[in-house]
Amino acid sequence: MTSALTLPARRAAADAHRAARDRARRRRVLIWIAEHTVAITLVLLFTGPLVFILLTSLMTDQQSMTSNFWPEHWQWSNYAEVFRRAPILTWLGNTLVYAVGATLAMLLSSVPVAYALARFRFRGRSTAFLGVLTMMMLPPQVLVIPMYLVWAQLHLTGTVWPLVVPALFGDAFSIFLLRQFLLTVPQEYLDAARIDGCGELRVLTRVVLPMIKPAVAAVALFQFFSAWNDYYGPLIYTGENPDSWTLAVGLAGFRSSQAVEWNLTMAATLIAMVPVIIVFFLAQKAFIEGVTMTGVKG
Repeated sequence: MTSALTLPARRAAADAHRAARDRARRRRVLIWIAEHTVAITLVLLFTGPLVFILLTSLMTDQQSMTSNFWPEHWQWSNYAEVFRRAPILTWLGNTLVYAVGATLAMLLSSVPVAYALARFRFRGRSTAFLGVLTMMMLPPQVLVIPMYLVWAQLHLTGTVWPLVVPALFGDAFSIFLLRQFLLTVPQEYLDAARIDGCGELRVLTRVVLPMIKPAVAAVALFQFFSAWNDYYGPLIYTGENPDSWTLAVGLAGFRSSQAVEWNLTMAATLIAMVPVIIVFFLAQKAFIEGVTMTGVKG
């Protein structure tokens, strides 16, 4: 009789305990959402377009850009069709030549200039740094016509070289960031290397560069992403030669010729985005560390 009377009470106690546990779990979830509302909103804002592009690229031509956002039939063949209709690999190769070449050229020229502005004492140093700041404020459109005339006389228009070679003369933004970071390197390390017999070039390569790897990675990624996404420069210098088009110019032409087939356009867009996404995630740690250190320590 006692066990019969206590069985409903035990069940009621277990149900009450389960309900309290569920309420506590829901409360923790709601608190977590409230604390991370801004982050969740930003994630949705950034991933929403990517998800839309991916889903549209896997739709049929009839379903794309309709109110049905989920593919009825997964058309993985759209990606093969893009490679069949457009020279994606050629555009990708030209983009890599532009992005990698401009990045290496920028590093080769900007690092020594930033080191000189940060560590050398010479007459006119402040004026030179002011000139760098002035170049950061100069719109690139101002130099388009004279620069195009120069490259036309050298018979280099229609290629990507007018986009790569100017990086050998430095980048004002990269020089500024590197200089600000170099100012934080302790002078004692440089003096010790000079006492050991190192010249300035060896001090730069053996002592300074290992200490400023985050900053170098940051400016390199800035330059790489800027060149990869550049449309204005390649359109001016390579527009007359389709064999030298980059992905940005090629996708614009592909979108014009395939204006109705949005599924193929989205597939081509995603193909162009994948390499940049991979590079960013592989170098994410160095990129964020470099941006933080150049921003805080400068």
